Amino acid sequence: ESLPHLPAPKDVVVYSYNFHSLLRWSPVKVDRGLVLYTVHFKTGAFKKWDEMNCTRITQTECGFSMSLKERRWTVVLRVRAELGQVTSNWVETDPFVAERNTTIGPPKVNSVNVSSNSVLISVTPPFRSEAGDVLEYHVSYWENATSTAKKETKTSNTLFKIENLKELTLYCFSIRVELSTYSDVPLLGLQTVPECHRTTVS
Repeated sequence: ESLPHLPAPKDVVVYSYNFHSLLRWSPVKVDRGLVLYTVHFKTGAFKKWDEMNCTRITQTECGFSMSLKERRWTVVLRVRAELGQVTSNWVETDPFVAERNTTIGPPKVNSVNVSSNSVLISVTPPFRSEAGDVLEYHVSYWENATSTAKKETKTSNTLFKIENLKELTLYCFSIRVELSTYSDVPLLGLQTVPECHRTTVS
């Protein structure tokens, strides 16, 4: 009757970066035997628990399947440990919505062309955009000598110019993406590592 108790997985968290999402948890330690894990999911629209592609797996993470690629869906996941016939309690995540909860990485800076009074920058967005996405690039720039006085400009173009600069001066810049979608809350991404370039002489 009384089955030995198997502890439930701890630190159960959804990690999501540029809309690539996975569930992670800490391994359950036992004296002997191999602990396996099973993950289920349900969506806000469909309240029934369903199997993920992670049933009786040994690893402590589970990538979202293609069926969960809808960014607007509310998803709840649960995981339990299994050892032979013994199972732990399920551990549920908080509701996850990729469009609100993913971390957006920095854009990729492809090229920087410097003239005497401007810097021309070309970037690539950090993820493939979908219909309805509006991407805006927040560009911070500053003279290296007076790095406290930052200026900011916004653009929706992947090729843009920072203008009205002084010649023969070192300027630094950093860029982040803001994603606006049908949902109400825009997502602000991570900044690029600052890059510095000296303007030329006219």
